[in-house]
Amino acid sequence: MDKTGPRWPVASPAFLSGPGHGARTPRLAGAALALALLLSACGGGGDAPASADRATLAAKPSTGAVTTCPAFPATAAPLTPLPTAEQVLGFALGSREVTNEEAALYMQTLDAASPRVVTGVAARSVQGRDLGYAIVGREDRLTPAGLEAIRTAIGQLADPSTPPAVVASLAASTPAILWVSANVHGNEESGADAALRVLYELAAREDCAAQRIRDNAIVVVLPIQNPDGRAANTRRNAYGFDMNRDWFARTQPETEGKLELMRQYRPVLHIDAHETSIKGFFFPPTADPTYHEVPQTAFGWINGLYSPAIAATFDQRKIPYFHGAPYDLYAMIYGDSVPTVGFHAAGMTFEKYNGASIATRTQEHYLAMWSSLWAASGQKASVLAAWHASQAEAQAQGALGDLQPNALTYDGKSLYQQLPGNGAGLVRHYFLTNTDPSRARDVAKLVRRLQRMDVQVWQLQEPLSVANFRPYGGSEGPTTLPAGTYWIPMAQPQKHWVQAMLHHDPYIPVSFSYDISAWSNPLLMNLSGGSSRDVLSARARLAPLQAAPAPQPLPSTLPRIGLFEMADATAFESAGSVRHLFEQVWGLPYRSVSAAQIAAGLSDVDVLLVPDGYANGALKALGTRGQKALRAWVEQGGRYVGYLGGTELAVKTGISTVVLSTSKTAAPGTLIRVQFSPTDPQLNPLAQDLGSAWVMYNDDAVMLASPGLAAASFPAAPLSTSGLAIGVDELAGSTAVADEPVGLGRSVVFSFDPNFRGWTDGTQRLLWNALLGPNPVAVAALSAEQRLLATDTAMQAAKALPDSGKAIRIAVQTTDADLARAVLNRYGAEYKESGKAGRTVFVIANREGLSREEHPYALAMLRELTQRLTPIAVNLP
Repeated sequence: MDKTGPRWPVASPAFLSGPGHGARTPRLAGAALALALLLSACGGGGDAPASADRATLAAKPSTGAVTTCPAFPATAAPLTPLPTAEQVLGFALGSREVTNEEAALYMQTLDAASPRVVTGVAARSVQGRDLGYAIVGREDRLTPAGLEAIRTAIGQLADPSTPPAVVASLAASTPAILWVSANVHGNEESGADAALRVLYELAAREDCAAQRIRDNAIVVVLPIQNPDGRAANTRRNAYGFDMNRDWFARTQPETEGKLELMRQYRPVLHIDAHETSIKGFFFPPTADPTYHEVPQTAFGWINGLYSPAIAATFDQRKIPYFHGAPYDLYAMIYGDSVPTVGFHAAGMTFEKYNGASIATRTQEHYLAMWSSLWAASGQKASVLAAWHASQAEAQAQGALGDLQPNALTYDGKSLYQQLPGNGAGLVRHYFLTNTDPSRARDVAKLVRRLQRMDVQVWQLQEPLSVANFRPYGGSEGPTTLPAGTYWIPMAQPQKHWVQAMLHHDPYIPVSFSYDISAWSNPLLMNLSGGSSRDVLSARARLAPLQAAPAPQPLPSTLPRIGLFEMADATAFESAGSVRHLFEQVWGLPYRSVSAAQIAAGLSDVDVLLVPDGYANGALKALGTRGQKALRAWVEQGGRYVGYLGGTELAVKTGISTVVLSTSKTAAPGTLIRVQFSPTDPQLNPLAQDLGSAWVMYNDDAVMLASPGLAAASFPAAPLSTSGLAIGVDELAGSTAVADEPVGLGRSVVFSFDPNFRGWTDGTQRLLWNALLGPNPVAVAALSAEQRLLATDTAMQAAKALPDSGKAIRIAVQTTDADLARAVLNRYGAEYKESGKAGRTVFVIANREGLSREEHPYALAMLRELTQRLTPIAVNLP
């Protein structure tokens, strides 16, 4: 039915005077306040006792009497007879790593043996393996009716309009939903084994700690988030995706399934267990930056409730641990940030040193998990009431147009930037226009993505005049939005998530992050729209749930496409994302080709795609014969399409004449707008259905094409950017995509990854046009003499590129360069350096393309660097 906009109750003035309105509570003060409130609610007061005493905070059982219930009893807990791992699997949990099949068997065995356990399948992996999960709790709650009642009650608690008396009653009677997840990286196994131990003990133990958890919570155990990676002992899944970078995008079935399960069982706590190359055990507090829209209530739980409980357990056992760098709570891509911002939960990453024994790794993960569950169960009613209040506060912030301001939360030494006006009254509405038929599929995809995180999306039923409209990449001014435009008001419980997905700029609070610095979904998808700070009223209808978009139709005549994958970890990830794009998104036929097949002539391939990878390794694999054959294939009519390492390969084999040079930027994962030249699709087929595009720039090489060969370029400074963009004006006027004739053939090379992690729907269109589009009607062609000269110039420039593979990049103030060199040298890093504008950029070799977690010293080196100086920016693969 038609409505005049969304109607949610407005919070009382007393509520609006809290954090986020008027005088704003700093993050750490908010954490301390949350702890104090939780302690007072359960009969405690003042500061938490030091050391191990923190593990015996008073709790209020259902009788109302105060009792002391330690998380770990001094004597062995009595057990209900249930099958042990030794009985079912033949070995004790933690004595060796379980397989996927053993984990599934043990969960199913416990389900069959105990009414306290029910199991299910959240999803099936790329290769068809189950993502099995278990729910453990009090037996009377685990019937279908009991679970439905819990889901209904949690839904009421998530609704800001639920009356206070009902909230109090539900908070007292409803169990909290706590999640224990692990093994999102397939070769980080021990968290899964620990999670299975937690499952067994919650089902079998009869001491007061286990009983308290069962009385006050149900626990969702998802021990293996990446079964294909676990089976192959690889970090990534079968398509080469890092599954802990896929949370907002949901490109993989594993991510899709667990998020839908999370929507059914909305957590107030989510544990994500990992392994690391740094000695010790990490648990929060996290390093700066913290994303400004992290709910303060959840942030307070992380630092004021769970961290002290884990610290007490570890202190008592003299287990070494650390907080802060390098792990932050910033980008919306992880198993801690997405549950926190998207579900108002306490999302926590645990990391255990991967060089320890499986017994030690499993034991310490188990201790951290159990301590967290125990702490949550002791404060259950307070936590649920605060969880409700957190969503009411988010809605009230959205009604005022307030964004939470940036703050230093743990180890940041100086604030890099603040939100305009400290975020007050900055944005009340987002809009996605829906008038371009060529973009309709992507608009629907984004609306569906929002809806399936419980965001309310409306659609205008008549034109809406907006006095202060800020388009993406543009300046604020008046406009009239047509009927059919999607309207996403900020005045809703998912306000934090709306801002996280639809922002113009994430306003990073310090100048470096653990991973990317930008992820705005409209920019990634190259969609039109924007925001407004105005108070608006419109005739609108709640948009129905969008269906999953069907693959876009393929041309009637398809070229024969070959995919060449280089032999390193970067190539596995880059080519894997292409295989996913071809097979699961586009339905585009292709075949993989080897270096030997290239050397044999590629007689059955019309278009060859070469994604990122270690170009010098590929040159060696091809050999002189293969390099000559590749160049001859293009000259005889083949079309070569490459990016990043694939572009470098094209230059070094004489296929492309672009000149590459190492950038001196500090822009790790930054969105930058490029323009097409020309925009006529006949003259520039790459521009078809694209007026401009936002590219994901990741400190990539600067590329310059000969006059007339640049199909897309970075415009004159200042550039339109989102994210950390130090020094990016260096790119002004450089080439983003070059398109040139090569004999009878054609080469199209990119300076960036157009399919970055499967996120970049906008530049995927560029890749589609490069692979499937026609040749230009007319394109500037170099004379034979000009091409010979240009090829020689390009090859000479390529020789000067550092032989680094997927480099680690660290930018520091020039005054800190000596200190940085000393740290790099101590770790035996092989690096080259360059300087510009008071900063020194170190490019550190990483020829195998290892991720930061796989690299033997990258994370430890970064941790030491950040303790001794403040980097300008860090870019780790």
